[in-house]
Amino acid sequence: MSKPAIRVEQLKKEFRVTKPREGLRGAVIDLFNRREQSVVAVHDIDLLIPQGEICGYIGENGAGKSTTIKMLCGILVPTSGTIEVNGYVPFKDREKFVQEIGVVFGQRSQLWWDLGVIESFRLLRKVYRVGENDFQKRLNELVDRLALGDLLNRPVRKLSLGQRMRCELAASLLHQPKILFLDEPTIGLDILVKSSIRSFLMEMNREHGTTIMLTTHDLQDIEALCSRVVMLDEGKIIYDGSLDQLKEQFGGGRSVQVQFEHNTLVENVFESTSGLSATWSKPEAQLDDGKTLRVTLDDVNVPISEILERVVKLAGIRDIAILEPNTEDIVREIYRKGV
Repeated sequence: MSKPAIRVEQLKKEFRVTKPREGLRGAVIDLFNRREQSVVAVHDIDLLIPQGEICGYIGENGAGKSTTIKMLCGILVPTSGTIEVNGYVPFKDREKFVQEIGVVFGQRSQLWWDLGVIESFRLLRKVYRVGENDFQKRLNELVDRLALGDLLNRPVRKLSLGQRMRCELAASLLHQPKILFLDEPTIGLDILVKSSIRSFLMEMNREHGTTIMLTTHDLQDIEALCSRVVMLDEGKIIYDGSLDQLKEQFGGGRSVQVQFEHNTLVENVFESTSGLSATWSKPEAQLDDGKTLRVTLDDVNVPISEILERVVKLAGIRDIAILEPNTEDIVREIYRKGV
């Protein structure tokens, strides 16, 4: 059995921060005697990510996502716990470790602002000690996949955000890392650029077996790319599983929207489906439309056909629509209510 790409046990990161006193007198006292307090950003988390997996790491601002990524990349040293990434302890084996990871921080650049893109790539080749032949082969592949041909000789400062992010991705993959860390890689990008980046990442994962750990606020990235979701809240993991399981566990059941030929009372259809774990309601956008009702099925064993068979006797059905649980709404509701 191959080693996992990432193994984390009881990982904790605690920061010491200044706690200012109130008022002018407090400010003067702080000049000579600062008060400090401990803030725990990551609370004793355990995480095991197999090689070749695309894992979404999500949470609200301040949940501890970026702190975790920085520890996994060796930028931060954990307060306690153990980390192993591709067989290395990131903050101890830094020189060897960085040869096998790629990192893209959406709001920070690894490219040189005033140099042409190709010059930045060549400098990174030396940093990562990639042979010229391997570099050229990899560069040609990335230029072709990310459509960078017209950008190579432009200064980085003259690139649009979408163009720069494509170049950032290429820069992070020039040395063909086994693990790719992406922190908000599509932030601020338009829908076409996001789509092309998602397609590219899927190809890299499929063809090269690249393990990808993705943090993002754009849940469409998660739905398009990730086979697994880890949800963080106040530094603690509150969910770890597949996206389908997340929808099944927190999605509130399957829903079907039914449009009848004539106005129909909720009470009548509810009575006709009693005993089937079916909850009827009016869609919010159509509260004045008595023809359209929504039914939520809490029991996965109840066939939709049985529901429709019972209500069709009340009034003819003009149209039906099966409603998939919305991931963004589910996640928002989890954070609002807590798990």
